[in-house]
Amino acid sequence: MTFSKLNSDGVMLFEQPFARVPYENYRKVFRTSQKNIEKEMGAVQTAANELAKRPDADADATLKAIDGMIARVDGLKRKLSDMQETSGSPTLGVMRERFQHLAAVENVESLTAPEFTRWADVRLDRWLVDWCLRNGKEKTARMIATQKGIEKLVDIDLFSDIRRIEDGLTRRSCTEALTWCSENKQALRKLKNTLEFDLRLQEYIELARVGKAQEAMAYSKKHLLSWQETHHDQIIQVATLLAVPPARAFGPYKRLYDLGRWNTLIQSFRLAIYHLSTLPTEPLLHLAMYAGLASLKLPACYGHETRNVDCPVCQPDLGTLAREAPFSHHVNSTIVCRISGKIMGADNMPLAFRNGQVYSREALEEMAARNDGYVVDPRDPGERQKFSELRKVFIS
Repeated sequence: MTFSKLNSDGVMLFEQPFARVPYENYRKVFRTSQKNIEKEMGAVQTAANELAKRPDADADATLKAIDGMIARVDGLKRKLSDMQETSGSPTLGVMRERFQHLAAVENVESLTAPEFTRWADVRLDRWLVDWCLRNGKEKTARMIATQKGIEKLVDIDLFSDIRRIEDGLTRRSCTEALTWCSENKQALRKLKNTLEFDLRLQEYIELARVGKAQEAMAYSKKHLLSWQETHHDQIIQVATLLAVPPARAFGPYKRLYDLGRWNTLIQSFRLAIYHLSTLPTEPLLHLAMYAGLASLKLPACYGHETRNVDCPVCQPDLGTLAREAPFSHHVNSTIVCRISGKIMGADNMPLAFRNGQVYSREALEEMAARNDGYVVDPRDPGERQKFSELRKVFIS
């Protein structure tokens, strides 16, 4: 089977997050650099304009203003240099290595080529690291990445930040999450994401919970009123929360005081950062497995009496994972023997008992050889007959 362009594009569908994560990181570095340049150079330009308006200004004052402008430019230069060394260059290195990894697929001629096998092994290692990171097994993820030499091909730093921020929310602190929202304010606004408002609302609720009415009103005026156009009803509702302490809360106020809101915030934050990083909400390993399981999944896989020991979907764990995948579509019928687990066909004809149960010829021949020519239906021990009396079944 040749590796056509269509197949190459299909492989790349799984690799979009792989390429986009460092790209988005570099965009963030670029935006931060741009903001610093606009801020500092804007101040320098303003100072220069003021000097130009005062040609008769005192020489010492003029020199002092010029020194201030030079200091600003030098500070900007150092800041941009540090940012490039700590974030920019490493991110570019990650992007370069990832694109080289993806480019290797374009030169592979066949799925059976050794080059593709090696590439697929690296991909599996990446997916295993991704699964570990999403399930809180960061030490295992780092160990795999180090042993396989794929540190630049996995997003350990990103998931470390996710875990740090989620740990803060678990401790009922919005500080880290709000800092992240501030760093990504424009992107969140573009997506119309309300995570920042939800976090601000929760901080207000926590002030109301401990009876700090004055601090809560000041907080609302500073952080909630700017959301009034889009969240007016919620702001009015939490405003009355000051008159309803937790011990006497009822209805909607009881739900506002519910500590389960912190878990909802964790889920909202994770969805937001996944969206901004173009990461799927499920592990890539699961998505790849869905494709394979969907090609095997049949209704019989979920029947206690029709499970096949050799079928992955019939296994409890993989069967649970496959529940969301669609059933496979077979143009031609495929019948598997419940005794041997082998597929029945022209070389292994299906044979039927009087009660209609069907098994493979090979399995029934072995049974007849052990029982003087008689066979017994495993599902109905009372059904016993000679092997020669079994009826042939033809698959259509």
